[in-house]
Parts: sequence; structure tokens; C-alpha cells
Amino acid sequence: MPELGKYAAEVLLAYAGSIAILAGLLIVTLRRGAKVRARLRQMEEGRK
Repeated sequence: MPELGKYAAEVLLAYAGSIAILAGLLIVTLRRGAKVRARLRQMEEGRK
């Protein structure tokens, strides 16, 4: 890890925040995708 000097806490906090936001977006995307797939499957079964 590079030497961050006196701003180490701020930089690491920014990294942690960015990772948390990306993880949250990933979770929301996967959940929404599963919900849409289930709804589509339900709609397709209704057509038969």
C-alpha cells in the first residue's frame, strides 16, 4: 500500500465508501434482476 501521509484516514474512508456504494448497487441490481426474471416467467406461463 502506498504511503498516504496525514490524509490516510480520509483516503481510506473514501475507498471504503466507494466500495460500499458499489456493493449496494450490485445487490440492488441482482435483486431487481431476479424480480424481473420471476415476473417475466410468470407472464410467460400465463400465455400458455
